[in-house]
Amino acid sequence: MLPPLIVTESTYEFVPPHEGNIWPKILARVAGRVLRKDHGVSEVEIRGEENLTAVLKEGHGIVIAPNHCRMADALVLQTLSRKLNQPFFVMASSHLFRGSRLMKWVLRRMGAFSVYREGVDRQAVEAAIDILVNGQRPLVLFPEGALSQANDRLNALMEGVSFIARTAARKISKASGTERQVYVAPIAIRYLFQGDLKSTVAPMLSDIERRLSWRPNNDMPIVDRIYKLGTALLGLKEIEYIGQPNGGEIAERLEKLIDAMLRPMEEEWLNGRTEDSAINRVKELRKAIVPAMIEDVEGNVDSPLAKTELDRRWRQLQDMELAQALSLFPERYVASHQSVDRILETVERIAENLTGEAQAHPPMKAIIEVGHPFPVAARRDRSAKTDPVLQELECRLTAMLDDLSKESRMFAETN
Repeated sequence: MLPPLIVTESTYEFVPPHEGNIWPKILARVAGRVLRKDHGVSEVEIRGEENLTAVLKEGHGIVIAPNHCRMADALVLQTLSRKLNQPFFVMASSHLFRGSRLMKWVLRRMGAFSVYREGVDRQAVEAAIDILVNGQRPLVLFPEGALSQANDRLNALMEGVSFIARTAARKISKASGTERQVYVAPIAIRYLFQGDLKSTVAPMLSDIERRLSWRPNNDMPIVDRIYKLGTALLGLKEIEYIGQPNGGEIAERLEKLIDAMLRPMEEEWLNGRTEDSAINRVKELRKAIVPAMIEDVEGNVDSPLAKTELDRRWRQLQDMELAQALSLFPERYVASHQSVDRILETVERIAENLTGEAQAHPPMKAIIEVGHPFPVAARRDRSAKTDPVLQELECRLTAMLDDLSKESRMFAETN
């Protein structure tokens, strides 16, 4: 499930991390029950935890940098925390703290602290840097910045991870009498569906087909049904935003549709398109649109937004949410490798985009693979065309995920 792009109308206040060690250990035990009940994850296998042991014992600052493909990821990592007998701090999107008081209390006690993604949250960044400088606990930063919803693919990594790690390394290097460093530990999280795919996916596809007023195509092969539905839903959105369905390959059509949705807003708010990923395009648009909406609700602006303007901005946020969701359908994801997990992910994503609700499909197994941590230099090599930290992290995570993808079962229609 995507983290909500639609914000709650409330002023942001930084929620600092809770530093006690008792509650994180208690709640880490509860995480297993929540994983089973809410996410269908009945088993978590941890591999390579010994790779973290040495740097933990030496008191180095550690960034735990996992891929982010499901909402269960943070809870899955609590299993690693429990195995290491080591609580984590976690930087989490501020919207998660704006729900119930109980949720806010639980998140803090588990080590989470808030970050406001609509601008530069100096308090969150400083808190993250201090955690690494002090070496209190490992710090979990999801480098993709958003759910990929595709376990075999990695979104572009955000520079915040390298900035925080490098700044902390620079502070530590200035302190006399210490040999401590900052390390980044790549963590690959892989989910394996262990049930019968056909009996799980077929009812989901039938429900989607009925929503389109179709008769269920029960005699059609599963993969063919997915592509037929995907093409139909894409055509409907093209009619809505462009006026008519486009021809060509699906990947090309998706890119044109996303651009048709975002470009008018970029012309209005950003003086034109930024040549970047859809996720970053949405991020920049939100920075321009959201702050005044929040200030208006709190009465902190001289000229309150008219209701029609507020409603218009809400619609724009909804369009951004859809554009980001569409961008997360990797090209030829199922066609190039018809595994059980890729098929289930794709159908789940189609169903969620259509209904707005995510559903768990047990039984699911999660694998956590801990890679070898690598040190972060205090200064960036400016001669390098790409950020060395992000390049190294992306290379390692991609290789780990590629290796883990081989454990996914291939789907045969005769199963």
